Amino acid sequence: MKSFITSFASTTLAVLVGSFSAAVAEPVLVDLTTSEGVIRLELDAEKAPKTVANFISYVESGHYEGTVFHRVISGFMVQGGGMDVDMREKRTVPPIVNEGGNGLKNLKYTVAMARTSDPNSATSQFFINAANNGFLDRAQSQDGYGYAVFGKVVSGNDVVDKIAAKKTGFKASMDDVPLEAITITKAKIVE
Repeated sequence: MKSFITSFASTTLAVLVGSFSAAVAEPVLVDLTTSEGVIRLELDAEKAPKTVANFISYVESGHYEGTVFHRVISGFMVQGGGMDVDMREKRTVPPIVNEGGNGLKNLKYTVAMARTSDPNSATSQFFINAANNGFLDRAQSQDGYGYAVFGKVVSGNDVVDKIAAKKTGFKASMDDVPLEAITITKAKIVE
């Protein structure tokens, strides 16, 4: 009975992910309205179906509203999606499997999932590459997993550049925190 339930659950998940991928043949567009302007993301559900489904669930739940870009490193990346303005971590759902081997590269203005040293620990936090960061790709990464790219910025590159240029310091036991909060005020799927 246990193996039947496990098999049924695995099959059901595969069907759901497959249905999602098939249903989203067109790229998904998401607007992140920030205190610095709007960043439009184009998500690649074909190459990163689980990651895109995860990101969309956070968008639809309103999770990103009121979060900040809490880690900003000029010439590298801008990270957000997990902390509020007081640098308190927001609650998340369980982590997803790392889709870092999907063929998408950590190029400038691509969006990828942030994670801990555990390759399968990504939840809500993401980062936008502010430079070409090939060392984050699975093929070049030190841990052999890399960071899963799941989309790219299609408008608002100037906003990403403004965020990446912000002065940062130490706050709430973290380095590289913008001295002035950069808030995501709205995240929505573009119909």
